[in-house]
Amino acid sequence: MNEEQVNEKEKKSVQIKKVNGWKIAFLILSGFLLGSFLFVYSRVNQEREELTNISMQTTSSTSEPVLNIRSNKEQINRLVAFYLDELQANSEQKFTFVLKNEALLSGQIDVLGLPLTFYLYFDPYVMDNGNIQLKAKSLSLGALGLPLNQVLNMLSRNKQIPEWIEVVPKEETIVLRLDQFELANGMYLRGEKINLVDDVIQVSLYLPKTSEPSTEKESK
Repeated sequence: MNEEQVNEKEKKSVQIKKVNGWKIAFLILSGFLLGSFLFVYSRVNQEREELTNISMQTTSSTSEPVLNIRSNKEQINRLVAFYLDELQANSEQKFTFVLKNEALLSGQIDVLGLPLTFYLYFDPYVMDNGNIQLKAKSLSLGALGLPLNQVLNMLSRNKQIPEWIEVVPKEETIVLRLDQFELANGMYLRGEKINLVDDVIQVSLYLPKTSEPSTEKESK
């Protein structure tokens, strides 16, 4: 084998090594890109699955509150005043409701054709079902000594009172039926704690109640 043949063989060997080197580098790069793509894809799918699970739990679970709200008397008084202004906008008869160290309901009622201003004081309690009960404790009605249940009976006949406010004259109570007071999109509230002396009022916000799907098969 002469020198030229040796040189030619060495050149071919170098070229083969260069080509093999590029192939190896390309395969490594391709494998890295493919592995990165598979990793990102799996993470994206996993994230979607977690979000789906959260969404399913959010829409199906109503036993736990989605928001716990802690408020005070000043904030509740502003909220109630706004609500009553809207409710009584076109009415001549006005009621006010204020929280101090006790709850105070005031307004006018007709007694023997005479409008008299009353001041009715309550102690508020949170019931086991999350509703709020106002237990009447004293009444101020000018010089007249009307019993509590008689005044509450007059209030119960007032058409302005919303359906979710239940006046029970015999028990001398007013029940705020929060289970019948729905917010936007069917959300509802439950009372958790009322302590007017320490100025602590807590309620919880719940998602709409969902009915369980029927397992019965439709008859053909």
